[in-house]
Amino acid sequence: MHGLPTAAPADLGLCPERTQGIVQALQRDVDRGRLPGAAVLLARHGRVVLDAAVGHLDPARDTPMGTDAIFRIYSMTKPIVSVAAMRLVEQGRLLLSDPVGRYIPGFLRQQVAVPGPHGVALVPAAQPATVQDLLRHTAGLTYEFTGNGHVNALYAQAGLGSRDQTNAELCERLAGLPLAHQPGSAWAYSRATDVLGRVIEVITGQALGEHLRETILQPLGMRDTGFHVPAEHHHRIAEAFGHDPDGGVQMPMHDPRERPRLEMGGGGLMSTAHDYARFLQCLLNGGALDGHRLLSPHTLAFMTADHLGASVAHADNPLLPPGHGFGLGFAVRTALGEASVPGSVGTYHWSGIGGTHFFVDPALGLFAIFMAQAPNQRIHYRTVMRGLVYAAVTG
Repeated sequence: MHGLPTAAPADLGLCPERTQGIVQALQRDVDRGRLPGAAVLLARHGRVVLDAAVGHLDPARDTPMGTDAIFRIYSMTKPIVSVAAMRLVEQGRLLLSDPVGRYIPGFLRQQVAVPGPHGVALVPAAQPATVQDLLRHTAGLTYEFTGNGHVNALYAQAGLGSRDQTNAELCERLAGLPLAHQPGSAWAYSRATDVLGRVIEVITGQALGEHLRETILQPLGMRDTGFHVPAEHHHRIAEAFGHDPDGGVQMPMHDPRERPRLEMGGGGLMSTAHDYARFLQCLLNGGALDGHRLLSPHTLAFMTADHLGASVAHADNPLLPPGHGFGLGFAVRTALGEASVPGSVGTYHWSGIGGTHFFVDPALGLFAIFMAQAPNQRIHYRTVMRGLVYAAVTG
């Protein structure tokens, strides 16, 4: 149970028919075999106005989806780890200006791969990547699957995705590979939050999962969030279709039943709509929930401001649409227009490659969570949900 107060949509400026229309639109896609199942949660002014599930938890077994289903949230791990890092900043144990190499020495001697007419040249990094660079994805790192450049290929060959390595071992491998950009020069979605997770481990002396449990998950009552799913909850794990309904190659997903050695700060958590709602309500409240304060309102405002500005190249990136910048762990809306989805200026969002996403609109006191295991349809549902949710807000 999410444990948040509930209200009728009409009491909080939402049209009841249009709020129900969100569920009906998703049910139509379930009926035509496009979506296996989904859980959706919508809250405004601290009260939940929609908490619904459609379709199947596991399409292979015909089990109905429940609102307590457990999903692989992949990159929706990043905001939680970013909050953990900013708590250390608030405690004076970490500075955003610290070079990453202060905590992981391999990052002190990095080189940048520069493509040229005669192949790729390696040049020294002009400046070290900082903790702020990790939080805003400007550290020069990348992901193996976000392009077909030289560094993407090196990442793919290095086995960085293996869950049978520690965060320390992953970071050693990463530090030995060249950077795709000079630190601070370009926004590139990356394994930076995996590295941030290791920085947290070095400072606290705790495994990342233990630290998150102690400082965020337990205080907020996020009982079903962790790097693996215990045996007694295996029956609640949501699964994707065996085949992509659109005919593409279905993205393989990790098994949440296995306890991995890698507690990946950038994408390893499993969670529920109810747990994540508690996290987002805490953020929307200015950093506190039910008497537990994670951050100050000023720190949260700082995290959800644009940290790219005009100096950092970020055009033409499908993950950062027009009218958006990036803060410390979240994409942030900077213009009312330009983007292909509605939202107030100051709205912040992120998503997971398995098909989950959220957005928080502080101007409207609203957040929405969509949870599905539909990796190949993830961009479609991010877009559809924006239109459905904003259509329901009439007051």
